[in-house]
Amino acid sequence: MVKIGLLSDTHGYFDDKLKYFFEDVDEIWHAGDIGSLALADTISRFKPLRAVYGNIDGTDVRTLYPEFLRFTCEEVDTLITHIGGYPNKYEPKISDLLIKNPPALLISGHSHILKVIYDKHFSLLFVNSGAAGKYGFHTVRTAIRFSIDNTEITNMEIGEWKK
Repeated sequence: MVKIGLLSDTHGYFDDKLKYFFEDVDEIWHAGDIGSLALADTISRFKPLRAVYGNIDGTDVRTLYPEFLRFTCEEVDTLITHIGGYPNKYEPKISDLLIKNPPALLISGHSHILKVIYDKHFSLLFVNSGAAGKYGFHTVRTAIRFSIDNTEITNMEIGEWKK
């Protein structure tokens, strides 16, 4: 079993509340708009980090982190990107990938709106953890933690903090 901490749209902000929420996770996955390499380094010193770049990330972040990250965690085929849309309104690049070879778990950021939706059409779980940083229109900062055990995604919990 692997315990995952999921966040996006930190925009350069990672505080003690997030550290406490992710204290017991094995890895942190970041769905883009990290904000800086310094922040990515801070997170990766705290926990192993898997990340993609977002639209606000500069060349330095884009050099180290991809636009799409696809990997298998336990037995769950996972795809992370920053701008992915959501079920029934996926971005064209994501739609093409889903038509050819859908993952079991699709993670996106960008919208600053937390969503967890099972997409029956592609038989996948879509997750957007909202925004963990202070920059943006959202009024509540959010992040998610969950477990992956073989093929099962379980124990999903949402963290919420005032901006």
